[in-house]
Amino acid sequence: MDWEAIGRAIADAVGVRWSPGRAWPVGGGDINSAFRYEAGGQAWFVKINRAERLPMFEAEAAGLRLLAQPGGPRVPAVMTSGQAGGFAFLVLEYIPLKAANAEVQARLGERLAVLHSVTAPRFGWERPNTIGTTPQDNTPAVSWVDFYRERRLRPQLELAAANGHAALQREAAPLLEQLEAFFAGYRPQPSLVHGDLWSGNAAASMAGEPVIFDPACYFGDRETDIAMTELFGGFTASFYDAYRAASPLDAGYPVRRVLYQLYHVLNHLNLFGGGYLARAQALIGRLKAEIG
Repeated sequence: MDWEAIGRAIADAVGVRWSPGRAWPVGGGDINSAFRYEAGGQAWFVKINRAERLPMFEAEAAGLRLLAQPGGPRVPAVMTSGQAGGFAFLVLEYIPLKAANAEVQARLGERLAVLHSVTAPRFGWERPNTIGTTPQDNTPAVSWVDFYRERRLRPQLELAAANGHAALQREAAPLLEQLEAFFAGYRPQPSLVHGDLWSGNAAASMAGEPVIFDPACYFGDRETDIAMTELFGGFTASFYDAYRAASPLDAGYPVRRVLYQLYHVLNHLNLFGGGYLARAQALIGRLKAEIG
């Protein structure tokens, strides 16, 4: 990796004189290589991937800027992105992090409700992005049911079929046809959502601020974020209590939670393999049982 080129890009972005720096690997991610880069007494968080992944980083940078809403959770500031030495990179503010205790999780719940209060005229977003490395089509739509069927579930099922799981696509066909059944009497607003809000993408700053990162954001049903927090665990009762106090959930959420978790389980199947197949089948079975 050409750290001099990256260092010079950082210096240009923050308006300081370039000086040689040092980089330390940071663990925890499955998609990118990550480093803490220090130069001139300052530190930055740097993500690196293959050169063709630059659009993914550019979309992430745009998403972080979008999520930086007044009153919402803290997000790392974007410094710059680019290419050097055959690699793509994204440079962010370096925020020392720690695990979020119950108090911080309550703040996160409150601030996530603020984030979700930011709305748009249509579902989707002005640009595509990725969920992990899977392309995520955000072409705007007026109908949430149409958006979720055509921009979320169907592409994942088609990708799963291409990956050798065509039977799963056939199993889910009745679900796609009757998707409206899960929205009787419920009309979500196009809310700003993080899009990939599992516990690995949320933490606390050393000062106790809730911090979120690694977004796959767009404007969608706010329940999708809450459903993702419940998929792999890691969020405390104080988070949910604070969120619901600020923004109560509709009575039909427990069923739609399964529907929204299906998208992420399908994505994990497509990214990481057949270990998620049985879970995807189970979710599809539960949802089909709901619609009879």
